[in-house]
Amino acid sequence: MTHSTSNSNPPDEERRGLLKWSAILLGSLATAAAGIPIVGFLLGPLRKRDDQWTTAGKVEDFPVGQTRLVDLQNPLHGLGDGDAGKIAIYVRRADEATFQIFAVNCTHLGCPVNWLADAGLFMCPCHGGVFYEDGSHASGPPPRGLYQYEHRLEKGDLLVKLGHLPTLQQPG
Repeated sequence: MTHSTSNSNPPDEERRGLLKWSAILLGSLATAAAGIPIVGFLLGPLRKRDDQWTTAGKVEDFPVGQTRLVDLQNPLHGLGDGDAGKIAIYVRRADEATFQIFAVNCTHLGCPVNWLADAGLFMCPCHGGVFYEDGSHASGPPPRGLYQYEHRLEKGDLLVKLGHLPTLQQPG
């Protein structure tokens, strides 16, 4: 009686080859999927995106002497940003033709400030920063007043130039 001394037969080699190439293909796909965000992060600064004018509302929506919180969609938002693609601003109408548009972030560490209409002050709940109704610094650790956005009136609409958040290096 004779036995075959061969350790493999052709169907086993074909199966191993198929599994090997399947593992290489799946590994390549996984590497590409993990690498796309990294490449996007590295190339992101090369793609400059300018701020854009966004309608904050009709001029008559903002009564004289009042400050209102307005939520807007950031014009530079991405498809996967979700709620992070939104941006909030405070709109203050000082008189018929004078508006001030403030970023909601404290100039100390960026915590969102609250508008206290009765006191006429913006308060930062994180470290006690206080700002007057015109956005100027009143007390606490913030190094300056609230950041203001550029704005204009056009055909009865209040337009605000939004996109990048203001910082000490680029105040707006």
